[in-house]
Amino acid sequence: MNRKTLVLPAVVGLLAPVLAACGGSDSGGKSGDAISVGTTDRFTASKTVPAPFDPAYAYDVGSWNVLRQTVQTLMAMPRSGSGDPVPDAAESCIFTDSGSERYVCTLRKDLKFASGDPITAADVKYSIDRVRSIKADSMVYGLLSTIDTVETQGSRKVIFHLNTPDATFPYKLATPTAGIVNPDDYAKNALRKGFEVDGSGPYTLQAEVKDNTVVKTVFTKNPHYQGQLQPKNDKVELVSFDGADAMGKALEKGDIDVMTRAMSPEQINTYSTNPPKNINLVESPGMEIRFIGFNTASGSARSKAVRQAMAQVIDRGELVSKVYGTTAEPLYSLVPAGITGHQNSFFNKYGDPDKAKAKATLNAANITTPVKMTLHYTTDHYGSATAKEFEVLKDQLNSSGLFDVDVKGAPWDTFRDAELDGKYDVYGMGWFPDFPDADSFLAPFLDKDNTLGSPYANGTIRNQLIPAERREADRLTASKSLQQIQNIVADDVPTLPLWQGKQYVAARDDITGVERTLSSSAVLQLWELGRGIGE
Repeated sequence: MNRKTLVLPAVVGLLAPVLAACGGSDSGGKSGDAISVGTTDRFTASKTVPAPFDPAYAYDVGSWNVLRQTVQTLMAMPRSGSGDPVPDAAESCIFTDSGSERYVCTLRKDLKFASGDPITAADVKYSIDRVRSIKADSMVYGLLSTIDTVETQGSRKVIFHLNTPDATFPYKLATPTAGIVNPDDYAKNALRKGFEVDGSGPYTLQAEVKDNTVVKTVFTKNPHYQGQLQPKNDKVELVSFDGADAMGKALEKGDIDVMTRAMSPEQINTYSTNPPKNINLVESPGMEIRFIGFNTASGSARSKAVRQAMAQVIDRGELVSKVYGTTAEPLYSLVPAGITGHQNSFFNKYGDPDKAKAKATLNAANITTPVKMTLHYTTDHYGSATAKEFEVLKDQLNSSGLFDVDVKGAPWDTFRDAELDGKYDVYGMGWFPDFPDADSFLAPFLDKDNTLGSPYANGTIRNQLIPAERREADRLTASKSLQQIQNIVADDVPTLPLWQGKQYVAARDDITGVERTLSSSAVLQLWELGRGIGE
């Protein structure tokens, strides 16, 4: 058969993301019967990023997807990616109180690390406490901030005492940050540098490294794995490429079997309209979002009126149309459409782009125009279209006559450090959630120790609304507080949402399970891939 395009339906209350990522080293060719999967993710160890695969440090989609194959968690998202987390390393987990403050997990019997060493409740406590004590500058430890103490009873029972009600806690235990590691391999108070990973997940890992950068990650089925997953293969290779074009050529030649993140908009359009022979393209809705972040304590971004005027001028529809076409949709909240609690707060407040209203906002605040600023973006983390995106934003703002904008790009390692250090007044960021809940699109940017290092602090959000929504096990009931948060963000504009993306996977037609390669909660599920007869 030639190629088919499969469009997966949206999941009610949940969408599935793909995230454009940074470029890597071009390394081709598959070995033996391994299924070879291409990616443009790059995994580099440096002073800035010393421990890319340590659960206590890793906080990006690429590294998390490596850890999801190798480091087991008590809970995991179900195969579909939708619904509540299910036990994985645990036999069962449950809140034992009505206030969502005491969570008890019982481990599976005879659970073992890939090395054959037994896993006990003490190892789980060690792993969780280690993340909380190291407090890596990636800020990933914030996911476990609602834990007060971790207690063990016997060799299989772990009890989490929370310092505040947190109905989202089971989701957090399903993230790689809560991965179970062997104390023999991971020091208590230091990160494990480099690319070695030892866990109890469905695969073991061997990284092929050149110049401190991974060029190929080989996953081999772990015979000791006990959990909810049923791997359809014995070995998968994750091969890094310099960009989408090189990755696409490798797929068409048969050097790789599957192409995941990040396909370019042009590539997706080609594969949809004039596909290569024997290549299938799978499309599904996505949770990936892009937004502009502000250092609300510095420069022109200090003024709420300036931020509001930008929100009034930027034309999301034009931006998406010019840069991303049908692969993305305008976004009017940090919470994407399809997530329970979403509402279009920015559209409700600002409506369609209106230069006159933006000018009135600036005049009322006695802001002299044009407002000078630099938009910063990363050149190698979110795909090749990012540069064009920021040129469009620049043109929109400058054409209003209210702004004098320049754009400046930097590699991710430089960009991320500068952003966290507060060196950028205005910058572009992407996000895809830690777990599929509105809380994961709000708290990481608005709570204390937020992932942006943002100085923005709203007492109503931090002290009332986030605690209130986390008390509600029924997320529909939580929507009232979640929507209030979104309205405050639209008014204060500490961040300015731009668009949400769809996800795409392309594969040769002898590969099965492609439609499940990326779950609806953004998990890369390499265990779903198999080799069969093309349709």
